[in-house]
Amino acid sequence: MPYLVGAHAPDQPAGLRFRALLAQPGILRLPGAHNGLAGLQAKAAGFEALYLSGAAMTASMGLPDVGVITVDEVCFFIRQIARAAALPLLVDGDTGYGEALNVMHMVRAFEEAGAGAVHIEDQILPKKCGHLNDKKLADADDMAAKVAAAAKARRHLYVVARTDAVASEGMDAAVARAKKYLAAGADAIFPEALTTPEMFREFARRVNAPLLANMTEFGRTPFFTADEFQAMGYKMVIWPVSALRVAARAQRDLYEAIARDGEARAMVDRMLTRAELYETIGYHDYEALDASIVKTVTP
Repeated sequence: MPYLVGAHAPDQPAGLRFRALLAQPGILRLPGAHNGLAGLQAKAAGFEALYLSGAAMTASMGLPDVGVITVDEVCFFIRQIARAAALPLLVDGDTGYGEALNVMHMVRAFEEAGAGAVHIEDQILPKKCGHLNDKKLADADDMAAKVAAAAKARRHLYVVARTDAVASEGMDAAVARAKKYLAAGADAIFPEALTTPEMFREFARRVNAPLLANMTEFGRTPFFTADEFQAMGYKMVIWPVSALRVAARAQRDLYEAIARDGEARAMVDRMLTRAELYETIGYHDYEALDASIVKTVTP
């Protein structure tokens, strides 16, 4: 059931709820949700936490994921997903939107918007998707300073430090960076764009911390299941852009059908019915709430 305006909000801050999920056995599965409706559908499928991808978020805005959006724009997405699904949300914090003070502002803003966790990456602007080439890395000490700033600013937010170092600096450098970020206050590490099971296992063997794996399509990482990532030593896995990609292709097919046929009838069997959509967004629950509060008073 979707979160209902006027209903009780979750008792605990999202960061504490995110930590409680990680304390449970098994791997935490975090499907990408790029808006409130996607969050509701993921919750209905049984997921207990969600991921907000910078790539999916910017693509939904018609923009590339190159670090051009602002903290306030991200907070708009956080608020709608957290309000709709009321699930702990891990948010892509890119490079922190600046230096240490900017990172502290980002952490407080994300917490106030309802995020449960954030990851910060050790690239410099203009940043790139972790599965593209020619990424430019920040100095490890500068990145550690950002992690320390995030840890200092947060109240409950779970802080994940992402390193993109494997592709350009090698495994030893990535491990060294990860250990430096943990010493600075990171709760977990996200080694991006590993390409073989051996690499995933080696990183897990050498870094004693909760680890996050990225199961993105069309990237450098081959397909693995959540259980396979768990067996390799990982505690969290994200599918960052999967929902956006499926939705975007369906939208494209719809527009092409209307342009071709002058109608949408050929696509009806691929649509949610009105009843299904209303059930997903809790339309009748809101209607009943409104009727219980608003009563006409005659003079």
